[in-house]
Amino acid sequence: MKTVEAGLSAAALLLLAGATPAARADTAPEPGNWLMLGVSHGDAPAGAEDGTLLRCDPPGGGHPHAEEACAQLSAADGRITALPAQDALCPMIYAPVTAHAEGMWRDRPVTWTETFPNTCALRARTGALFALDGA
Repeated sequence: MKTVEAGLSAAALLLLAGATPAARADTAPEPGNWLMLGVSHGDAPAGAEDGTLLRCDPPGGGHPHAEEACAQLSAADGRITALPAQDALCPMIYAPVTAHAEGMWRDRPVTWTETFPNTCALRARTGALFALDGA
């Protein structure tokens, strides 16, 4: 009886050991072009749980303007600081927002955070990338 129990325990351990690498593979970053994007009020970046996923191979992932955002990022080679600023007349109201992006672009890690004086200034500087509310 002890031999059977020992055999079952060993089999269970082997199954668990085999499941562990698969679980780690599920949480590993995905290949391709993707970013977790977030916007928070004030100067603190949004947490990962508050983010919106943008995938660009193909465009999607829950971003309301994925195709436009991916096209803009592709033109800037994934560099958010290289996105062309748009002309906009923004009110001079100080209501700071902080935008944060983290992910991968062409196998390069991306981490970017910047605080803007208001949402209008954020949109003028980042285009569709941080237009996360669908407007």
